[in-house]
Amino acid sequence: MEQAEISDILQKNDGRHGGLVTILEEVQAKYGYLPEDVLRKVADETGRSLVDIYGVATFYKAFSLKPRGKHLVSVCLGTACHVRGGPAIAREIENQLGIKAGETTPDKEFTFETVNCLGACALGPIVVVDGHYFSKMKPSTVGDVLAKAKTGLDVIQIETDRRVFPVDVSCARCNHSLMDPRHLIDGHPAIRVTISFGNKHGRLTLSSLYGSYHMDSEHEIPPDTIVQMFCPHCHAELIGGASCGECGAPMVPMIVKGGGIVQICSRRGCRGHMLDLSGTSFE
Repeated sequence: MEQAEISDILQKNDGRHGGLVTILEEVQAKYGYLPEDVLRKVADETGRSLVDIYGVATFYKAFSLKPRGKHLVSVCLGTACHVRGGPAIAREIENQLGIKAGETTPDKEFTFETVNCLGACALGPIVVVDGHYFSKMKPSTVGDVLAKAKTGLDVIQIETDRRVFPVDVSCARCNHSLMDPRHLIDGHPAIRVTISFGNKHGRLTLSSLYGSYHMDSEHEIPPDTIVQMFCPHCHAELIGGASCGECGAPMVPMIVKGGGIVQICSRRGCRGHMLDLSGTSFE
C-alpha cells in the first residue's frame, strides 16, 4: 500500500467512533491481511500503542495478521456442530486441501480455519466459504463446496436459469417504490435501499432479479456482517418477524408489485431468501 493511501485512510477516519476498526478493515481490504509495517504506521500516526492495535486486530476474527488465500473456508467446531460431525468435516477439508487449520495452500487459493460458533447451531455442521453458509454438511459434500468456490459462488446464468426472474418491489412500511431505473444491475432497474453497519451509512443497490446476488454498495461490506436496511423515502427500517433459515439473521421484507412479499437475508454473503406470492400481509 502506498504511503499516500495509508495517510488518506487515517485522515478519513480521524476522530470517528470505532475509527480504528474501520482503518483496519480498509487496510485488510487492500492487502487481504494486516501487514506489520502498516500496523506500525497506524500506531505512529494515531498515537495508539502497537499493543492496543494488535489487541484489536487479534480480537476480531475477521482480521488476519498473515496473508490469506483467495478463498476463506471456515468450519464451525462449536458444541452443536461438534456433536453433529464438525470434526469429520474439518478433517475432510484438511485432506482435500492438503493443509491444517490456520494454514493457506501453497498456490494461495484457499485458507482454512476453524471457529467456535457461527450462530446457526440448528443447521450444523456449518461451513462458510467466502461468506456463503453451507448447512448440514457431510464429508461427501466437501468436494462440491470447494469446487463451487473455485468457479465462483456468485456465478449464475441469468439468461437461462429459470429460477431467476425480475421483481418490482416497494417499501413494506410506506409502500413507496424501491426501484431505481437510473441504476441498472443485470440489465434491470436496481432495488435501492439505505444501509447501516458499524459506523457506516450509505447506499446499497441490489439486483431486482430474484435469484441473483449481484449488488453495488457505497461502502465495502465485510463478509458475515449483518446490515440494517432502511427505506430511502420514509426512512423506516425494513425489518419483519422472520429469521433466515440458513444463518438465523433477520430477514428484510419488501412488497412485490401485484401481491406478495420477497424477503432477503441481512447477513452479507448469506444466500437466504424467500418469496411468498400468496398475499401481502406480513409480521
